[in-house]
Amino acid sequence: MPHAILTFDKPGSGALRIELRPQHVAYLNERKHLMLAGGAMLDPEGLPQGGIIIIDTDDRSVAEAFAAGDPFNKGGLFQEVKVVQWRKSFFNFENCM
Repeated sequence: MPHAILTFDKPGSGALRIELRPQHVAYLNERKHLMLAGGAMLDPEGLPQGGIIIIDTDDRSVAEAFAAGDPFNKGGLFQEVKVVQWRKSFFNFENCM
C-alpha cells in the first residue's frame, strides 16, 4: 500500500522555503520513480504551507527515509511531518474501489 508524506511548514518560513526550493526540486526529480503524486498545500491566500507526496512503496521505512532526506526537512522548514499509509480509492478520476 502506498504511503503519503504530509508536511506542515513552520509559521513565517516562506523565505526559507524559497531558499531551499531548488534543492527540494532536485531531490524529488532524482526520486520521481518512487512518486505517484506530489504538490504543495496552500493557505487561503494561495501561499504554500506544506505539502503532500504519495510514495509508491509498501515499506514505511522507505517513505520515512524519503521524508527525512528531503532538503526542506533537513533545512528546518517543517514544523511537522506525518507518514501514513494511503489507500487508493479514486485516482486519475477513476473509481479504484
